[in-house]
Amino acid sequence: MTTQTRPVDHELIRAAAQVARTRCRGDNHTVAAAARDRDGRIVTAVNAYHFTGGPCAELVLIGTAAGQGAYELDTIVAVGDRERGVIPPCGRCRQVLLDYFPALKVIVGNDDRVRTVLITELLPETYVWADHQLDAE
Repeated sequence: MTTQTRPVDHELIRAAAQVARTRCRGDNHTVAAAARDRDGRIVTAVNAYHFTGGPCAELVLIGTAAGQGAYELDTIVAVGDRERGVIPPCGRCRQVLLDYFPALKVIVGNDDRVRTVLITELLPETYVWADHQLDAE
């Protein structure tokens, strides 16, 4: 697999870090996510932890973006509270992000080694839900 160098959206990282610093409190909200839609707008969200398995920040962001009319996300990043920096999406989030936005770019890595990759690079040879749906007639 050939990986292409893609620019890193540092404004997006700063937006997620700002939300993590100012909105993540206690054990219920520990990760913030920020995404840029195709029109350049930035949408942010935080996770909703619960012992029964609350949604990650990336999944909350999908709903928040839709609620704001942002259906075409281009790039996403998650940042941990307590200055933990950029964190990669979990496996469930990778699958959901791929299913919703198959061309999505994801910022991963840490400190000065952050990079932008396609969601398909984080989940190679994956099951693609849309490929297995019956065509609506």
